Order: sequence, then structure tokens, then C-alpha cells
Amino acid sequence: MSRLFLLRHAKAEWAEPGQRDFDRALAASGVEDAKALAAAMVERGLLPEKVICSSAVRARQTLDAINTVHDLSALTSYDQNLYATDAPGYLEVAAKSGFDGNLMLVGHNPMLEDVAVALAKDGDEALVDDLQMGFRTSGLAVIALDGPMADIEKLSGRLEAYLTPAGS
Repeated sequence: MSRLFLLRHAKAEWAEPGQRDFDRALAASGVEDAKALAAAMVERGLLPEKVICSSAVRARQTLDAINTVHDLSALTSYDQNLYATDAPGYLEVAAKSGFDGNLMLVGHNPMLEDVAVALAKDGDEALVDDLQMGFRTSGLAVIALDGPMADIEKLSGRLEAYLTPAGS
């Protein structure tokens, strides 16, 4: 069974005058939140087998903070499309990954929220409701899919977990 892990980058600093949005760094609280989330992932055995991360600075730094708790660097590739695309683009990245298993996309809102809400048609009602209230920074949605990743654009799934640093 394929599972899609959707991780929103941690809290970032506001852009400095003249700074590109792409280059925004994590806030200190974002680094700590990402580490707390990583500890919860390890504790619950919610670990990806492959990671595709947006190449934006705040997404990369989120993954760097997670790697200090549980190293995923050997499983990771980077894709600028996760910064510049829409929700269907996220589905396309997952479909083209050629990977069936636990695939994690590290990216941005509103795309992650749109993908999660569209795919998570089933699951614990309280978790689904929490997710639908907004995909928080350092939030992780884990969705079990009812088919192979290559068919993700036609699939629905079950929300297995929605972790946040505060609620992990």
C-alpha cells in the first residue's frame, strides 16, 4: 500500500526588503517545531522511505531540522516544482516519483492543504476536521492511498495521521 506524507515547511521569517520569497529562512521557533515533529514521527513509526523536498530555503531548512532527529538525507531529492506549482502539480510529482511506499513531499500551502483535503476522503473524523481547519506550519498529514502512487490523480485515501508540533 502506498502512503503519502505531506509535510508543510516550518514557520519562516518574513522576507527582508528586496529578498525573494524563495529565500526566506526558518524562524528559530520553526526549527524547534520541525525537531518536535520529527520526534513525534519517530515515536509513532511514521517515517518515509523516500522524500521529495521543495528547493525553497524554508523547506530545505525544515528537512535539515528533521534530519537532526532522524536522518532522511539519503532518501531525499529536491524539486523546484514543489515551490512553483499548484495542487495538481504536487500530485504529478508524486505520480512521477515511480515510488510505491511511504513517500513524503515537503512543500508549501495552499497546495499541500488542497492535496490533503482532496485525497483524505476517509479517516478519523476528528483528524479530518482538524486538517480541514487549516494545514499548520510543521504539519504532517499521512494518507493511505487505495492504489499505486502512479494513479494518485485518480485515487482517494484515508487520513491515518495529522501531526503538528503542539498536538503531536
